[in-house]
Amino acid sequence: DIAQAYLHAYEGDTVSAFGGIVAFNRTVTAAAAAAMEPVFYEVVIAPDYEPAALEILQKKRNLRILVIDTQPDKPAYDLRPISGGILVQTADVIPEDPATWTVATQRAPTESEMKDLAFAWKAAKHIKSNAIVFAKDLALVGMGAGQPNRVVSVHLSQRASGDKAKGCVLASDAFFPFADNIELAAEAGITAIVQPGGSIRDDEVIAAADKAGLAMVFTGVRHFRH
Repeated sequence: DIAQAYLHAYEGDTVSAFGGIVAFNRTVTAAAAAAMEPVFYEVVIAPDYEPAALEILQKKRNLRILVIDTQPDKPAYDLRPISGGILVQTADVIPEDPATWTVATQRAPTESEMKDLAFAWKAAKHIKSNAIVFAKDLALVGMGAGQPNRVVSVHLSQRASGDKAKGCVLASDAFFPFADNIELAAEAGITAIVQPGGSIRDDEVIAAADKAGLAMVFTGVRHFRH
C-alpha cells in the first residue's frame, strides 16, 4: 500500500518533511496523494500517477510533479568536484544479499528483525556519513546523519525516535570503532544491529552486544557517503 508507505516515511520525521521532496518507486495512487495534500512539499517524483492523484496534486501551489524512469542505467562512476579538478570513484551500486551476512553475536536476529535490518541497511546506504538508522516494521523511525562521529549520530537517532526507539533495529553505514555505540544503542532499546564489521576492536563491540543480548550481523561491505 503506497499510501501507507508514505505515511510511515512521513512519521519518521514530520518536522523535516516540510518543504521537502517525496519520491516513490511505484505509481502514486489517489489515496497517497490525499495523504500528502495537507503538507507543503517542493517536489513529488514517481514513475507514474493515477489520474485522480494528479488531480489532487495539481491543485497544490508551486508543487513540481516529476516522472522518473525507475530502471535507469546504473552509473559506473561517481564524480565529486574539488578545487582544481574532480574526484572519480566507482559508484556504490554493488548487489547485496542479506543471506550472505555473517551473524557475529551469540543471538541471531529473528525473522522480523532480519527484515527490518535489511530495510535499515538500504536506508543507511543513502544517508550521509556518519550515518545511523533506527527502523521498525519496515519504516525509518529516526536517523543521525552527517556527523563527525558515530556516537553523535546514535544520540541524534535516539532523540528523533523518542519512545519509539524501543524494539527498533539499528544500521550503521560503517563499522563501530568502539563499544560505546553499542551500549548507547542498548540503552535506547535497540534489539538488533547491522554494520559492515572490520574494526580492530570488533571483539570488544561483539562482547558489548552479547552482554546486552543484542543480535548483530556483519555485511562485509560499507557505504561511506560524503
